[in-house]
Amino acid sequence: QVQLVESGGGLVQAGGSLRLSCAASGSILSINAMRWYRQAPGKQRDLVAIITTDGFTNYVDSVRGRFTISRDNAKNTVYLQMNSLKPEDTAVYYCNGLIRRSPSSGFVGYWGQGTQVTVSS
Repeated sequence: QVQLVESGGGLVQAGGSLRLSCAASGSILSINAMRWYRQAPGKQRDLVAIITTDGFTNYVDSVRGRFTISRDNAKNTVYLQMNSLKPEDTAVYYCNGLIRRSPSSGFVGYWGQGTQVTVSS
């Protein structure tokens, strides 16, 4: 079994900051790319940021310069530092990890349960 557990969401005023964490646990051999997605009410789930094993990062234009994705490979954890938050950042944030469980298996995408981020104006 593999579990991804997000934490760090909450209610914050516009201009504030939050730091999300996503810890992977269970039967894990290696983790490839890790991503953060978000889904606002009534909208599709959209990619926010990605980080590869060697630290390459990329962001959707709407968060570039405000959000920073990072990872701690020793802890199987990915982070999302969110600064200068705006009401339009309000959404449920999900992490996704490409995880390999054994030498004979390929990489499979696993999702966390999501954490709510609400930004008030």
